[in-house]
Amino acid sequence: MNTGRIWIALALIVAGGAVAALADDTSEGLGEIVVTATRREENINDVPFSTTALAGDALVTLGDAGDDIKQLAFKVPSLNIESSNGRAFPRLYIRGYGNTDFHDFASQPVGLVYDDVVQENPALKGFPIFDQADVEVLRGPQGTLFGRNAPAGVLKLESAKPQLGETSGAVSVSDGTYNSSVVEGYANVPLGETSALRISVQNQHRDDWVTDPINESTLGGYSDTGARVQLLVKPSDGFTALFNFHGRDLNGSSTLFRANAISPGTNSLIPGFDPASYYADGPNSANLQTYGGSVHLTWNFDGLTLQSISAYETVSSYLSVGDIDGGYGPGNVFCQPACTGPASGPGPVPFAVQTSAGLPHHGQTTQEFRVVSDNTGPLKAQGGVFLFYETVVADDDDYCSPGNCVTTGPLYQPFALEDVTRTKQTNDAEAVFGSLDYTPIEAFTATAGLRYTEDHKKMTAGFEQVTPYSFASNAPIDPLSAGRSASNVSWDVSGTYKFTPDFNVYARVATGFRAPTLGEPGAGTSIQVVRAETTVSYETGLHATFLDHKGRVALDGFYYDVSNQQLSAVGGNTTTTLLLNATRSVGYGSELELEMHPIPALTFNFAGSLNITRIEDPGLATAVCFSCTVINPLNKNGDALIDGNPLPQAAKWVADASARYDVPLTDTGKLYAYSDLSYRSGVNFFLYESKEFDGPPLTQLGVRLGYEWADGKYDAGLFCRNCTNQIRAIGGIDFDNLTAYINDPRIVGLKFRAKF
Repeated sequence: MNTGRIWIALALIVAGGAVAALADDTSEGLGEIVVTATRREENINDVPFSTTALAGDALVTLGDAGDDIKQLAFKVPSLNIESSNGRAFPRLYIRGYGNTDFHDFASQPVGLVYDDVVQENPALKGFPIFDQADVEVLRGPQGTLFGRNAPAGVLKLESAKPQLGETSGAVSVSDGTYNSSVVEGYANVPLGETSALRISVQNQHRDDWVTDPINESTLGGYSDTGARVQLLVKPSDGFTALFNFHGRDLNGSSTLFRANAISPGTNSLIPGFDPASYYADGPNSANLQTYGGSVHLTWNFDGLTLQSISAYETVSSYLSVGDIDGGYGPGNVFCQPACTGPASGPGPVPFAVQTSAGLPHHGQTTQEFRVVSDNTGPLKAQGGVFLFYETVVADDDDYCSPGNCVTTGPLYQPFALEDVTRTKQTNDAEAVFGSLDYTPIEAFTATAGLRYTEDHKKMTAGFEQVTPYSFASNAPIDPLSAGRSASNVSWDVSGTYKFTPDFNVYARVATGFRAPTLGEPGAGTSIQVVRAETTVSYETGLHATFLDHKGRVALDGFYYDVSNQQLSAVGGNTTTTLLLNATRSVGYGSELELEMHPIPALTFNFAGSLNITRIEDPGLATAVCFSCTVINPLNKNGDALIDGNPLPQAAKWVADASARYDVPLTDTGKLYAYSDLSYRSGVNFFLYESKEFDGPPLTQLGVRLGYEWADGKYDAGLFCRNCTNQIRAIGGIDFDNLTAYINDPRIVGLKFRAKF
């Protein structure tokens, strides 16, 4: 590990402290899980929609090998997170409902809320997960209580908060294969009787482990640092102020696109595929810096709470550069006279594509005012106002193609920019909302919510030829200015009936809304506009504890119907992403979660989901891949008719099982073994179906063996992630050749944690 990470560890050890955690399970049964899925603290069994909470071992072990937010994929029923921009730009899906658009203005139907602040731009959504109180996944439309644009659900992250009167801290250090290291810790320091400071830091690192013999370079590594400072001020029981300042600094490789990695006619990687080798003739890097702050003020009155949440988030610097064609050499199609030489490789590369995307400016300001009733009577209410303002300036850059660069003289640059499209979007949204809970009898609670939203967007774009050898034909075309406004009323109604204190059933109907999306122009295209989408969802389920609270189960079934779903036709026979609306999409399925603690030494968890999605639009067609085996019928233009296809990245089956077994050796020390096994069935990478871009099933095994002593103050262990080293294509590029990108390799290492 480098010196900087060692100093972070030593500083946190000196600060001291103990990690805040959920209540430990005891021999009496499972501990209570308290969530804030309805913006109130309540038992997870009382939430009237499908909710998962992760904490403890489930989070700690997933982060052992330095994984980012994508580590949560398939650990939670019906949740998928993937990215074609490395660690910088995650795309989220719940119940198969998401968006594959990789552009800087991409809108997603899954909302991400971190410490009560919506993170709208995808570049913000990957903020590291560390010193966490919990992670909650709220499935189904969340249009009433959470921010904006969440018709598929919300991923809600809550950091651990400062504690008054407590001097504590913790540090953990791990290192593994490819120097995959993590240094993480926090310090909680009281500042008198009425305030406390909490400082949390994490650094994740991996050495470059992939060799590029063409450029004689190594790639695949990263250094990703996140930090958070929180100040809690509580001068009286009636007033609390929480100040939150946070930032992230990421430097490393972007996604490695691998040319001709998929065997034609199959979805398997080619025989002899080597994850540690990569061939390219373009640059590759990812740099992202973000910071933000929030002020959360709370006034407590008799039976009433007032809250104000003011926040600012910014992407201060972002640039992701990649060799999208995934190979080397000038290619043999669309080749200019100066383009000579071999037909490129590995295998054919029909045409070269080197691009980058960046944010020279970004700023998001949000303000929420909330009133929450705390009375003990049958009627409870909450309501408020939400304001959202964002400005984004994005650059979409093309680099000169091999064979067309100036290779001699004063203009020589091996990977020079040839053109830049700069686009600016302003977005403001205003909403008023309210929710009522009514409990006429002890066994039954009804909930109803309503939200009215106004949303306004405006986009302008410009094109600049940077060098004399750029292709003017790549320029965007008029109109290069557009705007859209929309309004919507979202609502939800649910009811919960308790047959016993340990068993209840619920039913819910909810709607969701996603504002119109404006798409930045590409080569030969203008600004794109797609209509707002709306969702209606139906869900019923049950919660139960059993075996004297040694077991807990949640089961649900759901159906949703999306009108005018916004989809992204990525690639095909063009490098431009096209935005479109599908007349209708539907999804249905079920989720099951089971947790058991039958004896003090053993805890077992199982979670699984079934998701069936379908596009319903008989006339909808998209461009198809350059050299793959298309399964769908084609229209007269040669485009694939996608009616009846599943939504992209929507796994039909997801399952995850984990178990922990403890072996006491002394009164204060024990050996333990923890293992988790996740599985997802195949996923379609694009809107059309083909044999090659039907992602194969993926199974991941994780194991941790360790020893805890001094009543859990110290923990040392051996871990591995992706223990079987299963390598699969998890995404592709379809406009050139059979290009794929893959999952992370096996990581084995050691970890030590200390609490003070």
